[in-house]
Amino acid sequence: MCGIYLTNLPLKKEKLRSKLDWISHRGPDFTGMLQQDNLSFGHTRLSILDLDERSNQPMCHEHFIMVFNGEIYNYKTIKKELEEEGETFSTQGDSEVLLVGYKRWGKELIPKLNGMFAFSIYDTIKNEIFSARDRLGVKPFYYSWNKGEFEICSQIKPLAANKTVDQEAIEIYLQTGYVPSPWSIYKEVRKLKPGHCMIMDLNSKNIQFEQYWDLQSPKLSALSYTEAKDQLHELLKNAVKIRLQSDVPFGSFLSGGIDSALVSAIANKIVNGNLKTFTIGFDNPEYDESVLASKFSEIIGSKHQETICSAKDLIELFPSFFKTYGEPFADSSAIPSLLLNKTTKPMVTVALSGDGGDESFLGYNHFKWSTKIKLVFNTPYLIRMLIASIIPFKWLGKIGLGVKNILSYKTFDSFIEGIFTGFGPLLSTNKRTDWLKEFWLYRSWSNTPLQRAADLNIKLWLENDSNVKVDRASMAYGVEVRSPFLDYRVIEFARTLPISYRFHNGKGKRILRDILNEYIPEKVFDVPKKGFAIPLAQWMRNELKEDIIQHLNDDFLSSVKGLNARTVKKFMQWHFNNKGDYSPYIWRVYVLSKWFKNNPIENQ
Repeated sequence: MCGIYLTNLPLKKEKLRSKLDWISHRGPDFTGMLQQDNLSFGHTRLSILDLDERSNQPMCHEHFIMVFNGEIYNYKTIKKELEEEGETFSTQGDSEVLLVGYKRWGKELIPKLNGMFAFSIYDTIKNEIFSARDRLGVKPFYYSWNKGEFEICSQIKPLAANKTVDQEAIEIYLQTGYVPSPWSIYKEVRKLKPGHCMIMDLNSKNIQFEQYWDLQSPKLSALSYTEAKDQLHELLKNAVKIRLQSDVPFGSFLSGGIDSALVSAIANKIVNGNLKTFTIGFDNPEYDESVLASKFSEIIGSKHQETICSAKDLIELFPSFFKTYGEPFADSSAIPSLLLNKTTKPMVTVALSGDGGDESFLGYNHFKWSTKIKLVFNTPYLIRMLIASIIPFKWLGKIGLGVKNILSYKTFDSFIEGIFTGFGPLLSTNKRTDWLKEFWLYRSWSNTPLQRAADLNIKLWLENDSNVKVDRASMAYGVEVRSPFLDYRVIEFARTLPISYRFHNGKGKRILRDILNEYIPEKVFDVPKKGFAIPLAQWMRNELKEDIIQHLNDDFLSSVKGLNARTVKKFMQWHFNNKGDYSPYIWRVYVLSKWFKNNPIENQ
């Protein structure tokens, strides 16, 4: 886990070092710099495998130079294959395996990789840079390209100088709360899409992209439920096992949820009861899962560490939150994620997590809504529109406005997209969602509505919200988080399973529940899902109110092109007067205001 930087812009060493200072938190153990052939390579290392300096980067091998961020979990298998073909190695880590593998197989190496990665390799003979990003976008990859001049980095801040705000990105953010790939908050900076390679030919000054992986139309499995459960269990065991490879202390995040409980239970069995598990609890019982997590730990026999936090602890992290994420990012659960990594770092450097289970195994509440609301679309569109125009839904407040919008969607796919763009009034004056065409392939992969909802969840939300949240929060404190449910084999296998194997009797994760029942009795874990949330609505009426009013003033609201200032003011008034919970909308605009304050730039 590291930070990478690469450019052909003319940089003095002092300037290169200042660029790396912005990403030093991603790799606090070593900072490496190399300048060759008018290129500047930078790397900040978090040492996980082969702690010796021989694995520092930038790494050179014959006529190749590499900067690499991530982990290749199956590197030992690939290394053995390379050795059988006559290759030799001088290190014990995955970085050299990646570099030698590329020398031997070129881009054909990439489908062989099981891991989270973003890397660039410079071929000094071809004068070409080959880059790739992992299948699910776990690791970030920002780049700029202008007539052959380029910069590449793990985070956006080192690329931000002299850039202009992308108005389309602002409008997408106002709908979703994040800026999805391939966009970035700046016009001149883009993100390499997951499952893609990028080839920069520095001779012809040409750039091209190739996709090496995507979700496909799933072939429905003929396995019985018991056979599927057993195969998935074995697959999860392997996904956990290969993520336990580490030369530094490791542990597992354990909440009150099914996913982290299952990952921790499997991991603890693999390491013979020596797993350290970590939980943060809150002094507000509505959001606290620490008691249940402690019970899980007691049953599976892990060495448990619990930290109880107050509202004050979380609020003190707000400045870190606004600086850590680089782009506007409105998922407030990032704040407890920062706190979890901060409290964990003194004890471990690598932590397993349960992220990704909800997407593949239909755990989110919106999957429950989808099963009920899809019946609405059996009613002809014109009749639904008539109902929406006659009934005064506004009397029901925010819920009523959401119901009215749902009735107005032409198709069920439009409703699915509404899950991620908001069912209430848009904060943007531009109500167009043309940008979603970037993700429309999800409509063709499956005839099953719930699977289509899950696929858009994976392609849009998982990469751009969940993965961003986890990566930035963990790397802010030099922690590497590994998620077995993000193993592409698990995702591909889950999509072949009948919906009934995953969603049954109004509950998601049926098959995971039955596997977890082999470790923890179902009566213990079968409780309502809380999620990793904070009492944001309450804080906005109290601790944060004054700062929100100060930031969301008329000058700021009128300065953001495309922002519906009138709507924001209404939401603030209604929320502060306790006439409904409009905190998600207000928080989104508040975060945007903080981003502009921390990144002074002409608002275009």
